[in-house]
Amino acid sequence: MTVNNMELPGQSILSKGDKQYDYIDSYQMEFIDKKNNISPTEVGKAFFLSGPKWVEKLFALRNTIVGFFGLKTSGNTADRKKQLDNFKCEPGEQLGLFKVFSKTNNEVVLGEDDRHLNFRVSLLLDQLINETDKKTLTITTTVQFNNWFGRIYFLPVRPFHKLIVPAMLKGIIKELEK
Repeated sequence: MTVNNMELPGQSILSKGDKQYDYIDSYQMEFIDKKNNISPTEVGKAFFLSGPKWVEKLFALRNTIVGFFGLKTSGNTADRKKQLDNFKCEPGEQLGLFKVFSKTNNEVVLGEDDRHLNFRVSLLLDQLINETDKKTLTITTTVQFNNWFGRIYFLPVRPFHKLIVPAMLKGIIKELEK
């Protein structure tokens, strides 16, 4: 399973308009959709099921630290399974720190706006040309800093982010191919 680093896909919702981002990364992988029925809703749910344990621990540490600064946290994750069962991945829904901002037939955009920065995560499905059961999944993250604290906050996050997203992409693909 090869993860490819790439540019922001032109067909992504995040590339529409004249938004200026302070940070962008995109990672893509191919996968098999045997029944050709995987939708952005399944991808969105897999996003929340696929994180490695070490990522969960980093998020817990992050929540503990940023709570002292009045930033948004993931909240109570004890009922995550029940929350996921009821999660439809529709615009306006919230799961942990991630709000659903938009959804199309092939993409869901999650994220959050906070005092220090705004971030979006696009989960973009794309059918491979001349392939009936092969697709790609591209995860794109964009960040807009709202103040100097956002820039400082993101400095230590950035190197971890470059490790976390490819690991999560592999986990999402594994979850989808079950």
